[in-house]
Amino acid sequence: MTGIRNEKKWYLIDAKEQTLGRISTLIVNIISGRHRPDHLPYLNDGDYIIVTNVEAIIVSGNKSTQKIYRRHSGRPGGLKIERFEKLQLRIPEKILENAVKNMLPKNSLGRDLFKNLKIYKSEDHPHICQNPEKLILE
Repeated sequence: MTGIRNEKKWYLIDAKEQTLGRISTLIVNIISGRHRPDHLPYLNDGDYIIVTNVEAIIVSGNKSTQKIYRRHSGRPGGLKIERFEKLQLRIPEKILENAVKNMLPKNSLGRDLFKNLKIYKSEDHPHICQNPEKLILE
């Protein structure tokens, strides 16, 4: 096929003081390849994203006290409920992972696209050798 590039670019996003919904929409568009003119929806032709400073991500309104995250162990009575504030203190990466994962297709392509996302709590990340291009968000 002509027009399909094999080389994937690396992008770096600083999530400090960024809104959860806006940043996750941008991430999904880039890792799925929708930002490219030669995008094919059935191929994993997106780029890689490195997200840093996830612990400082924000949500608008009262969502920090009202938004809840559920998980279930599979055992009777195994439902665990946690609010946004507590999850942000405990595992801030899980918040962005959840938002992005729920925006991707629920099939093998979505699972494959999710591997293009690297999330880190602070500014340190091990992908310096890939020379990521810094994305500036407004």
